[in-house]
Amino acid sequence: MQKVLILIPTYNEAPSVVQLLQRLTAACINISNDFQIDILIIDDGSPDGTANLAKSLDLTNLSVIERKEKNGLGPAYIAGFKAGLLKDYDFFVEMDADLSHQPEELNKLLAMAGSKNFVIGTRWMAGGRVVNWPKKRQLISKLGTKYAAFALGLPYKDLTSGYRVIPKSFLQNVDLDSIETKGYGFQVEMAMNAHRLGFTIKEVPITFVERENGYSKMSLSIVWEAWFMVTIWGLRRLVFRR
Repeated sequence: MQKVLILIPTYNEAPSVVQLLQRLTAACINISNDFQIDILIIDDGSPDGTANLAKSLDLTNLSVIERKEKNGLGPAYIAGFKAGLLKDYDFFVEMDADLSHQPEELNKLLAMAGSKNFVIGTRWMAGGRVVNWPKKRQLISKLGTKYAAFALGLPYKDLTSGYRVIPKSFLQNVDLDSIETKGYGFQVEMAMNAHRLGFTIKEVPITFVERENGYSKMSLSIVWEAWFMVTIWGLRRLVFRR
């Protein structure tokens, strides 16, 4: 049976983390014949007690990494990847903590998993949709993916999506310590590396639902970091091609 580790970075997600874990537990039971699934919360010192709430559920397949300070999405995922690699998981699932990613769709993503497949849950394709997301955020997401796809020569429809299944073989072949981004640009950087290393990127349509509780961690600095780094990578690509 293949081992799966679901990674969930958190910062002040007390309003949603209990419901997320309850729904995720139910979703995992439905596919337990095919996968052994564990959950890892990576909490960046949430002052609202997110980590303690998660631990209070006393789930046997749940563990929590408690970091001292908010250090960004990328570093949180990297900490989770490194912890999971030590325990030899076959696949790593990225999932947001705010219920924007539907646990009930996990089976669709895992159905496409493979040692050479890098699976991205995609909003901007046939069958994908967004619910209650402000037009401004939709525009930023669409433009961000289109710009990254153009600059990097990547033919994919949702490079910033954070609902993914990543094989162990990819993480063993990428230098995690060389990852340059901390915010949502991290998702673009990982997809770029997967493409460069010859992994097949599988796009699966998902439903993305705007959070009902808490607040978005998106900021101008995160948008700037992603735009700036994509531009740098795009320029490097042109230089190397020449």
